Amino acid sequence: MIIDGTDLILGRMASLVAKKLMAGESVTIVNAENVVISGSRTDVFAKYKRKRDQGDIYKGPFVSRMPDRLVRRVVRGMLPRKKSKGRDAYGNLSVYIGKPESVDGKIETFDVSKSTLKNHKYVTVLELSRWLGAKV
Repeated sequence: MIIDGTDLILGRMASLVAKKLMAGESVTIVNAENVVISGSRTDVFAKYKRKRDQGDIYKGPFVSRMPDRLVRRVVRGMLPRKKSKGRDAYGNLSVYIGKPESVDGKIETFDVSKSTLKNHKYVTVLELSRWLGAKV
């Protein structure tokens, strides 16, 4: 299954992807930089700044800056990764920035998780990763 991440809310998309992975499907997410995180800019940036500043240089926790790694980490949080079934499911996940030429097939999108935010307070994963210091 290939999913276009454009204008999808991150948490809703990740929960649906985690269900598909646990069912045994292989999932590929393209355009990960266009995924939306709901909330005001200051709240989202403060949350990730707190996560980034929390760890030690050598011991972690390490917060990824690249958009594909951020999306992959959120999906990982919704899988039982300490069990073998969850680890195998996580291995079936591929996340890409943009749409690579190697990905061919029908691109699907979830209607349930489309961004219909009434208050229009959101941040894209690309904006967040640039704020964190990624060179994208």
